Amino acid sequence: MATIGLALGAGGARGLAHIHALEAFDELGLKPALIAGTSMGALIGAAYCAGMSGREIREWVIGTVNDRFRLIGDVFKVRPNSVKSFLADGGPRIGEFNLEAILTVFLPRTIPETFEALTIPLRVVTTDYYACASAVFDTGLLRPPLAASAAMPAVFLPVKIGNRYHIDGSSTDPCPLGQIQGRADHAIAVDVSGGPGGEPGIKPGKIDAMYAASQMMQATIARAQAAAFPKTVLMRPPVADYRPLDFLKAAEILEKTASLGEQVKRAIAGLCEQDSD
Repeated sequence: MATIGLALGAGGARGLAHIHALEAFDELGLKPALIAGTSMGALIGAAYCAGMSGREIREWVIGTVNDRFRLIGDVFKVRPNSVKSFLADGGPRIGEFNLEAILTVFLPRTIPETFEALTIPLRVVTTDYYACASAVFDTGLLRPPLAASAAMPAVFLPVKIGNRYHIDGSSTDPCPLGQIQGRADHAIAVDVSGGPGGEPGIKPGKIDAMYAASQMMQATIARAQAAAFPKTVLMRPPVADYRPLDFLKAAEILEKTASLGEQVKRAIAGLCEQDSD
């Protein structure tokens, strides 16, 4: 039987739309041959590759990040365990958190320590800061690359892996469809970068302009990747109205992007028809 690789792109809370793609595979009784993920795509991909179903990931998200009071309680669990570790992380600062520590609280317990313990192969994309290039991890410890892949600049601290510092993979490869080429018979990718929302006649605020500029950059890179691999089935769910940190709108995002599931099922059916011809 032909195999399908799945690429899940970066986008913060927008990436919750990826859950629909995973549920589509589950409803068809299929599994991707491998998953490549950047940032939120890597985190959700890791949960699925660890054996969670799309529905279980949905329930975990709604029960964790969509509950304001539980979210606040979990955040307070992520505190330096000593003055020494606090200073080692950079001491007092505004807007930079240790994502490795945060993931110890927020990641589902089913996610193992290593890539080798996953049931589906996973490729995690980060950005090597000083190399100004993507880095790909698929062996060894799992959590450091996951944290690095989602380490949004100015929000999270860079992550040191070996002797290199890494930041959010979206800076260089926001939708890693290149990472599944040649590793499966077919490729499906979900790009959750998006441009600015709102009315064209309304002047954007500083924060909105900052978010939109980043999303425009990511969308440009994703388009270039798609042009390089035209046989990839590329999906773009409607996520432009949401910011990367809109996790408290998880239920709303999932509702608005529900059509993605049917799109993925149709795409899989079409690929299967190609193989039968």
